[in-house]
Amino acid sequence: MSFVRRMPQVALALVVPSVVGVVVCFSADGEQPSTKHDTSSEMVLIPAGEFVMGKDVEEGKTADHSPAHNVHIDAFYLDKHEVTNAQYSEYCKQTDARLPEFWGMEEFRCGPDYPDHPVVGICWTEARDYAEWAGKRLPTEAEWEYAARGGLVGVDYPTGDKLEPEAANYWLWSELRSTGKGLMPVGSYPPNGYGIHDMAGNVAEWVADAYDGDYYEKSPANNPKGPEKGKFRVFRGGGWHSGPGCVRVHYRNALPSNWRDFNVGFRCAKDVE
Repeated sequence: MSFVRRMPQVALALVVPSVVGVVVCFSADGEQPSTKHDTSSEMVLIPAGEFVMGKDVEEGKTADHSPAHNVHIDAFYLDKHEVTNAQYSEYCKQTDARLPEFWGMEEFRCGPDYPDHPVVGICWTEARDYAEWAGKRLPTEAEWEYAARGGLVGVDYPTGDKLEPEAANYWLWSELRSTGKGLMPVGSYPPNGYGIHDMAGNVAEWVADAYDGDYYEKSPANNPKGPEKGKFRVFRGGGWHSGPGCVRVHYRNALPSNWRDFNVGFRCAKDVE
């Protein structure tokens, strides 16, 4: 299923009138400082390995997460938690970058009163700039899915084939609320097999790749980095305002790189030297 056909569904899940959907940013694409900073972010070493990325669909149907295909990933580091309000505000102080769009809005747990909650209200280019400032980078889409699976094979969620409300922070349509009743502090739910928290729910996460709904049909087998260009950027994992179908490890979604959203944050990756 292509991004264009899925847009109405995304808008229903994410848009807040007069808040989301009209905010853009214009971060420069120029070189970023290479100086490393202490962001007090614990990282986990993800071992090299091969996994089956995506999921096949029934014959005659199409989806952007098919075909399932074998991918090899080199070892890399990944943040144990999503980037927090405290970490991002420190970055803003040191670089004069603008604060997140929803800063100070209690309903989105965005601001100095919620230092351990994941930051939201930043676009893809801002997430990329933060990662470079921190001496890191955004994970590729393939790295993200590999890490989210936590070593499990052929499952839909970081915890297995089923996702219980106590295992992640996502939207319960039957009760019209999130399992955590809004954003929760990072690390509030159990980690997956690699020791990483919130790879399903809490906030969806920007990754490095541009979006192409047909990319899996031509993706390289070794460390794929996505198409060279595209109108949208991929985010993964779903968030506190995403239904259980959108927090599956293979589920793909995308937004313009200048879009800010109350359901989307990020975490950083780093190469193994």
